[in-house]
Amino acid sequence: MDIFIELLILMMSLCALIWGATQFINGSILISNIFGVPKIFIGLTIVSIGTSAPEIGVSINAALNNSTHLAVGNALGSNLANVGLVLGFTACISAVPFNKSLIKREIPILVIVTALAGICLFDNALGRSESVFLFLMVIPISFYLLSTFKDSQKKLEDEVENTSAHNEKTFGKAIIPFFIGLIVLLVGAEFTVNSSQTIAELLGVSELVIGLTIIALGTSLPELAASLISALKNSHEIALGNIIGSNIFNIVLVLSLAGIIAPAELPSQTFWRDFISMAMLTTMLVLVILSKLKIRINRQNPQ
Repeated sequence: MDIFIELLILMMSLCALIWGATQFINGSILISNIFGVPKIFIGLTIVSIGTSAPEIGVSINAALNNSTHLAVGNALGSNLANVGLVLGFTACISAVPFNKSLIKREIPILVIVTALAGICLFDNALGRSESVFLFLMVIPISFYLLSTFKDSQKKLEDEVENTSAHNEKTFGKAIIPFFIGLIVLLVGAEFTVNSSQTIAELLGVSELVIGLTIIALGTSLPELAASLISALKNSHEIALGNIIGSNIFNIVLVLSLAGIIAPAELPSQTFWRDFISMAMLTTMLVLVILSKLKIRINRQNPQ
């Protein structure tokens, strides 16, 4: 009987997750349109950090309980899921276009922070000093994205200069679904992970398997839901920006917070298996974008 109750909770949680993602993306799109903000910027910042909140919560909670290994595995596993699962599923729903801005601005950041993560994990340990360095990377990244936003904003001034009165009224309508959607999105993800964990335990699956699969995949559900809804609404810039931005913040926030709170020695497979797998998948994504800039990821070629 317990298994059926947990399955019911899981289904309800998934429904809440999708509904929250819908409202959250609706609010994001409205805010983007109101202020003339490029959708790729919205995806890289607000949506990415918002949908990375479960990973951040898991990282802090795990580190406080001296489970740094779980936090590190969650960060790396979530990045694997974002590229392999989220981008792949999103491409199955709708073709995802690439643009030159992606290569010039966002991809270099992803490559740099991925390389820095590799340097930090190479010695089979996650120390506090290197974690602080990773965390401080948030500052230059934020300034860089802000400068990118300002450059794009100049091109849009003529389009939005006469819309301020309308924007004030519309902003109130946009901010409500944005925050309500974000809250429901995160709560839905939390219940999804919890119910999935209980189901796995009832079925006799080991805690190691739970940590490596359900937690990493579960905390990636907000990225999956947000990206799928964005693709269905033809807001492809938000979908792709969300995936890349989330992977960036998973490293500079999720991974770094675990090391700052609870530095720890790590097993060798953390680097040679988990990080290398993440780095290889990230490299494949970058190579696809570089070699097929003018071609969309479509149903025949998902990542």
